[in-house]
Amino acid sequence: MRIVVAHNRYREAQPSGENTIVDAEIAQLTAAGVEVLPFIRSSDEIPTMPKAAKALLPISPIYAPKAQQELSRLLTEHRPDVLHLHNPYPLLSPWVVRTAHKHGVPVVQTVHNYRQVCSSGLYFRDGVICQDCRGRALGVPAIVHRCYRGSRAQSALMATTLAVHRPTWKSVDRFIALTTAVADHLRDYGIPDERIVVKPNAIPDPGQPAPLGEGFLFLGRLSPEKGLDLLLDAWRRHPEGALGPLRIAGDGELRPLVEAAAAERADLSFLGPLDRAGVRAALDASAVVLATSTWHDVLPTVIIEALASGRPVLGTALGGIPYLVGADTPREPAGTGPAAVASAVPGDGRVAPPVGIEAGEAGWVVAPEPAALAAALPVARAGAAALAPAARARYERTFHPDVVTKQLIDIYAGVARTARPA
Repeated sequence: MRIVVAHNRYREAQPSGENTIVDAEIAQLTAAGVEVLPFIRSSDEIPTMPKAAKALLPISPIYAPKAQQELSRLLTEHRPDVLHLHNPYPLLSPWVVRTAHKHGVPVVQTVHNYRQVCSSGLYFRDGVICQDCRGRALGVPAIVHRCYRGSRAQSALMATTLAVHRPTWKSVDRFIALTTAVADHLRDYGIPDERIVVKPNAIPDPGQPAPLGEGFLFLGRLSPEKGLDLLLDAWRRHPEGALGPLRIAGDGELRPLVEAAAAERADLSFLGPLDRAGVRAALDASAVVLATSTWHDVLPTVIIEALASGRPVLGTALGGIPYLVGADTPREPAGTGPAAVASAVPGDGRVAPPVGIEAGEAGWVVAPEPAALAAALPVARAGAAALAPAARARYERTFHPDVVTKQLIDIYAGVARTARPA
């Protein structure tokens, strides 16, 4: 099987889990015997582009002529079975879907965010969940609020791009939704069920987990949508030392907030940005991993890393977090939008958590509110040892590369059988 993987890499200065996942997926496919033809562009190329190429950048999200020409040559020469698209912006453009179909090549797209509808891709603005552009032919609110890169002009361009390419997205042969929440987003956009497959990302197996550590770990981008304010507010509601240590690792615009909090309390430490060895050590030292996002976080990779390490997760009931911890029975919690929230899972020897704390197979989810998170912290601390084996089992069954790569190859095979004529 021959697959073109198309992806516009995010800038290396802005760490991207999507870049990491695409690289890992290419390696996993290659190891499984699939011939992968990368069609990769990077936003890091933009500063060194010739002036003529830079002059075309404003229209490239709608139509990137150079990318279409190069892709046409690749498709003509290699005649692949499927084109697998990840991020098309800004140097590829969703037009690559039309180019592939022109050559009779079916298209699969992994949906990493909400950019079919939302110009920023996050459904998040000014510190709160925002879905003002849902159902609109043109995302005027995104323009008014400068949602794309803080620029009204660039927001107008992105909103126009989303309007122009609505038929393009509707023509994609198969969408890969990373979680059940993303599948719901696609259905709301008008994609029929038969063209949606739920398939999460995978991470390499780190091996059998180390013995459970102590306390809590937050590992991720230090930005408003990741819920640092929420976490710190909840943590301060407990006496110092009552919950064991809280370690926070990462970097971002809220770093000063975290550094100040670490200076206030002896039970809170800031680890800064970590390399892979540092991440491994931080996971081993902890008992519970926190995912306190206040937006509909699509698929936080840190949760899969936690499960692979046998660490249960305490998270907010937003986006893909309930799915990842095995707690994605739909229910609408007050004030959180269209979140998927779990029901408790009785019958496995575990004590049902207090009302408002929903138990999943490998962790707990709560409403994104300080009081709810504060109440859940001691529950998670007490229940970590009981859920640790289930966390690792969920990784092996759902997020291991052997499992996920087979799912992806099956998706390719199903789409290739229904390839359209050029």
